Amino acid sequence: MERFICVVIGYAFGLCQTGYLYGKLHHVDIRKLGSGNAGTTNALRTLGWKAGTVTFLGDAFKCIFAVLVIHLLYGKTHADILPVLAMYAGMGAVIGHNYPFYMNFKGGKGIAATAGLLASTTNIWMVLICLAAFVGIVAVTRYVSLGSLAVVVIYLIEVVVYGQMGGFGVKPPYVYEMYGIAAFLMISAFYKHKANIQRLISGTENKMSFGKKK
Repeated sequence: MERFICVVIGYAFGLCQTGYLYGKLHHVDIRKLGSGNAGTTNALRTLGWKAGTVTFLGDAFKCIFAVLVIHLLYGKTHADILPVLAMYAGMGAVIGHNYPFYMNFKGGKGIAATAGLLASTTNIWMVLICLAAFVGIVAVTRYVSLGSLAVVVIYLIEVVVYGQMGGFGVKPPYVYEMYGIAAFLMISAFYKHKANIQRLISGTENKMSFGKKK
């Protein structure tokens, strides 16, 4: 029951669509611009660096806040599985971000929200590895989608390795749930990026421009 509650709480936080709300404040619907996605990359490309930064931070922090709520709710009563419950909340936030019911289930792709989960449930080294991989790949290829997909793969590997080392302090079979959540997030990200993957294969994927800020 606690797991279901955590997912619902996460989903509720995930419904806060930063890019969509930012666009509305500027009298535009971001879903009608660019790729039609409500996430960071589309906000960056269509509304500028400020919009992209605000969208990324907002979408990441809504996951962080969801995890914080779980710590407040279950920190004393379920301390032995708290990392697992936190990941369920993070998964819920990603689902809420990707599939907000009030926007006809048309949200973002979950990368910024997953970054928030990474920041709030792992250690600094895992965060830095993912960040370095993302920045390096995007800097070299200028494909944000490729960097994003690499991050979710690395995240899964990190969770499994760290879990096997006992880093989360969670014993089997609960730690296996964490592996399952990380795998789900990776699969979800690949599914949401399926059009990007097709364009990457065909060589028609849009590249990020590092020109002047709008």
